Amino acid sequence: MTKVPDIKYLFEPRSVAIIGASSKEEKVGYKVLRNILASGYEGRIYPVNRSGGQLQGVKTYKSIDEIDGEIDLATIVVPAKFAFDSIKQCVDKGAKFLSIITSGFSEVGNLEEEKKIVQYAWGHGARVLGPNIFGIYSASSNLNATFGPKAIKKGNVAIVTQSGALGIAMMGKTMTGNMGLSAVVSVGNKSDLDEADLLEYLIDDDNTKVILMYIEGIKSGGRLVKVLKMATGRKPVVVIKSGRSKRGSMAAASHTGSLAGADEIFSDVMRQCGVLRAESIENAFNWCNFLSITPEPSGKATVIITNGGGMGVMAADACEKYDVDLYDDMDTLKSVFTDSIPSFGSYKNPVDITGGATLEDYEKTIRAAIEHDEIDSIICLGCETAVFDKARFKSCMEGLYKEVKDVKPMILSFMGSTQITQAVHDLKASGVPIYDDVYEAVSCLGALYHNYRNIHDSKPLSSDLPDIDFKTIQGVVDAVLQEGRSFLLADEAQKVMEAAGMSMPRSKLAHSLDQAVKFAEEIGYPVVMKVVSKEIIHKSDAGGVALDLEHKEEVMDAYQAIMRSCRAYNKKAVIKGIEVVEMVLKGTETIIGARIDPGFGPVLMFGLGGIYVEVMKDVSFRALPLDRTEALAMVKDIRSYPLLLGVRGEKRKDIPGVVDALLRIGAIIQNCKSISDIEINPLVAYEHGRGVKAVDARILLSKQKEPRGD
Repeated sequence: MTKVPDIKYLFEPRSVAIIGASSKEEKVGYKVLRNILASGYEGRIYPVNRSGGQLQGVKTYKSIDEIDGEIDLATIVVPAKFAFDSIKQCVDKGAKFLSIITSGFSEVGNLEEEKKIVQYAWGHGARVLGPNIFGIYSASSNLNATFGPKAIKKGNVAIVTQSGALGIAMMGKTMTGNMGLSAVVSVGNKSDLDEADLLEYLIDDDNTKVILMYIEGIKSGGRLVKVLKMATGRKPVVVIKSGRSKRGSMAAASHTGSLAGADEIFSDVMRQCGVLRAESIENAFNWCNFLSITPEPSGKATVIITNGGGMGVMAADACEKYDVDLYDDMDTLKSVFTDSIPSFGSYKNPVDITGGATLEDYEKTIRAAIEHDEIDSIICLGCETAVFDKARFKSCMEGLYKEVKDVKPMILSFMGSTQITQAVHDLKASGVPIYDDVYEAVSCLGALYHNYRNIHDSKPLSSDLPDIDFKTIQGVVDAVLQEGRSFLLADEAQKVMEAAGMSMPRSKLAHSLDQAVKFAEEIGYPVVMKVVSKEIIHKSDAGGVALDLEHKEEVMDAYQAIMRSCRAYNKKAVIKGIEVVEMVLKGTETIIGARIDPGFGPVLMFGLGGIYVEVMKDVSFRALPLDRTEALAMVKDIRSYPLLLGVRGEKRKDIPGVVDALLRIGAIIQNCKSISDIEINPLVAYEHGRGVKAVDARILLSKQKEPRGD
């Protein structure tokens, strides 16, 4: 097997070759070489241009073969039609990583050439970044091998971006926002290296404190989930994702498919991984900047200090929205702030130092909060008043932040006149976390505590999973596939559910009217009857379902009506029989679905079930595998969760039974590779201790074993 190079040589190359270096300032090949030289890179630099000589004072090679040393990183900037030959020469020379800035590949339909490049690289022990990228910046090696800005401020935020143009814009924005970078990597077409590969380096990189990713699409989602879970257990990961529309291809097969819009799955899976999802670049930059400069809190107790009651209430609302815990020990608050709050102020959190507060009052109150061990973080708010010393405001806030910045987290928000607004802008530009919007400020603290919980509250996956007869399930699936079908009939689905340990209504398959009556009496009235035919998938549309049959005559009438309706619906349909099913008791109807997502592989869905599932769309998703803790969190995610807790005198439902059902369906989709979709609708949840019942199960198969993203 070909040896794969260590990813560190992408970020810490000992030598860099620029294939297509140019003497023309407007060319990418010129800008990349200029940036490498300007960044202070101390490794060996090999510009390659067929004219030879020197470029920007550096010896230039006419061909790759002339290079007299090893190449860790080859940056490719030649036109697409010459790219493969250049890449082949680099790989043959022993290049470890290929940073292909050149465009004109899969993004314009030229997929074959892209595959050819990757296959050759892989076959000779090299890895490919791109193509269609702007390059890579790495502070750890003082390397700016991009055609983006020449000047980049060093810091501890790493950016991984799928968009080249947006990535370059973000690099520029970091300068205006005073945010330092540890790395910037453009992944472009992701023909080989993707976000998961890069995260594996950044997780262990001491220079990186925060990771920001811009994502447009997911390829190997199963692996990305694993790496993200590792990453967020050690440092914050902030993600911006574009493309919120649903994939139309998902809508055809099942409720699970139609509800599984790309963005819905992405959001839930990112939350499952502990990732912070930002709605905008501004939002993401605010979080990254704050996270990169703020110490980890020693606890969750936060105090709001304000001179305006309204602003304090808004901050309290924002704290609830962003999961920031407010400290509420009144005795302690009174003892801490008794010397800094006037008698007509309020010790209750938010701590109101009143509209008459001067900057000196702010200084006294904040210092009291800084010095007290039970206060872990501070939200400082202010509305400009007549007693505000506007001339000293900026220096005062700078001084207070300097005192607190290495001790405990503090976020600020002030509103006022043009002078105050300008001071807020100047303070923010100088690195003080201050905002004119309260929610914007508190969201940053929320991001900090999100990361705090990831690190301190996360637990490894439990191995306490249900026992399932996979051999029987696979036998049923294989028999169906041999018939050339891609779906299971009702009796086949029931066998799968029984092998999985799922409770289903008692049922028997009748092949005649007399059998239908006999089975109904054996099962006990009331019963349900359903047509079983591989040509009739949507039974209700064909008139193939009869509900709540309470005696023999109704069963006889229903049997004949179903046969008549189904034959009229599809004259060529082969009716295997009529399923006679126990009519289940009423309970709370939920839905469970599992499917193979094109990006994340096996995913699980839970939500409010029954006939209104498509209308309410009250569902949550998770990537597999998961354990009972995560499955319970999934159940709690839906808006209708209070229905399971019991409302208006109803008793609590069997939530552990629902969780167990989720784990069983998840285990099937993970282990039976031919199954593409499973849906139970409804899964009826009864009172606590009485279990759940899968009323109807639908299972779809994939005839071809496609990549599952896991």
